[in-house]
Parts: sequence; C-alpha cells; structure tokens
Amino acid sequence: MLHLRRGRLAALAWAVALAAGAAHAGGGAASVYVEELTSPELAARIAAGTTTVLVPIGGTEQSGPHMALGKHNVRARVLAGRIAERLGDAVVAPVIAYVPEGAIAPPQGHMRFAGTISIPEAAFETVLEATARSFCAHGIRDVFFLGDHGGYQAGEQKAATHLARAAGAGPACRAHALGAYYEATQDGYVADLKRRGHGDAEIGLHAGLADTSLSLAIDPSLVRQDQLAAGARAGVAGGVRGDPTRATAALGQLGVARIVDASVAAIRAARQTKSPEHPSKQP
Repeated sequence: MLHLRRGRLAALAWAVALAAGAAHAGGGAASVYVEELTSPELAARIAAGTTTVLVPIGGTEQSGPHMALGKHNVRARVLAGRIAERLGDAVVAPVIAYVPEGAIAPPQGHMRFAGTISIPEAAFETVLEATARSFCAHGIRDVFFLGDHGGYQAGEQKAATHLARAAGAGPACRAHALGAYYEATQDGYVADLKRRGHGDAEIGLHAGLADTSLSLAIDPSLVRQDQLAAGARAGVAGGVRGDPTRATAALGQLGVARIVDASVAAIRAARQTKSPEHPSKQP
C-alpha cells in the first residue's frame, strides 16, 4: 500500500513538472519580446505573418537626483511591448541602450554627469542599420525605430533613409523612423498636462513633471520619490529642466496612452504605404 502511494505521489509530481514546463514554454512562445523567444519560435511567428519588428531605442543618461540612469531603456522596452501587443503581428527587438549623448572630452550636456554613456552618431546609425538588416535577413518586412530620447531622432531618420537607398535593401524590407512615438510626448501629452493646470516651466524638457510622471507610470522603481524636491532645486545646473515635485503615475498614464495610440496608428499607416522610394517616410 505504501509503495502504491509513493508511486502515485511520484506520478503526480511528474505531471506537475510537465505542466509547469508546458506553461513556461507557452509563456515564452506568447511573448512579444524577441530575446524571450527561441529561434524556431521566432521563425514560426514570421512564417505565420509576424513580419514587423519594433526596435526600442533608449539611452543611458543622467536625469537629476531623482531618476535612474536607465529610464529611457526601461520605458522604451515596456512601451514597445504594449505597442506590439496592440498591433498583434509585431515583435520587439532588444533595447539599444548606447546612443549619442554629446561630446565626451571635454564633456558636454549630459556627459557632465556620472553614468551618462555616449557613442558617436555614425556608430549609432551603423548599429541601427545592421540591426534592421539582420531582421530583414530572417524574413522581417518592416522595421520600426522607436526612440525614447529627443537627441537622436535625426539619426534614426538618417539610418532609415540610408537603408532605403542602399543596394539590396529594396521594397521587400523597409526601415521606418517612427517619429510619432516621440512626438506624442511633445504635443498631445503636454497638452493633456496643461489642461490639468500644469505650466511649461513645471512640465519641463528633461526630468521635469512630464518626464518623471511617465517614468512613474511605467516603473515606479525608476524614480526616487524622496528626491523629487531635490530634483526641483537642482535646476539646469543639476541636470533638470522642469519641476518634478508634483509628478504622479496617473499623470504619466496620459503619456503612455498618447504614445501607444499614436504609434499604433502610424505603424498601421506606414505599412500600407507601398512606395519603395521613400519607405521610411511617415504619413
């Protein structure tokens, strides 16, 4: 009898293990993130019609005393994932965390603060081009660059344009600089904040109310909320342009909605554009 019970327990344990393994496998296969998929899983997705890849571009830079250096990387990955899920036929590439941030020697701009990493613009554009070509070689037909930072928007466009003109790029695989992703934080989101009584000086351009609220909405651990007042006092000399004191996740959700909605609409429109001469042009 004891032997029988042990046998049943062993069988139950084995069944639980199999179920757990199947659940893990199913979770991986369901992910929109390329780095969480196996090569056969991604190949199967592409063969089934998932021929759009989103390339989230972040950056590693200072954001005052109250925000983590990797805020752009976290935000770009999460937002790209939400956009891909809304589209239903897209996957997300690993985040590009090394971007142009200005001169290193002598240090200028964000490079004046510890932790900021900067690479040459030419190197950045080469990375984007090689990334797009890699995915195109595997059957992807549309590659979208999603930049979370304003400083390299022109570089995204240059990379997309160069790919369009390069021999062998052709209309079969197109690269797009998705300006709508970043522009949503500069117009619609700002307008939403103003309607709620926040002015330009408070909203800010970097590490202010808008920037900090967006980070809180994506991942609260990015923000040191006990340092918000210190961020406001830091000012431009301390790497802050704006006042983060009244930042909240609820305000940041306004920006999240704007970014996702605008990006999904722009991607759908761009994929319907058939002109091979200007594949990166946004409608």
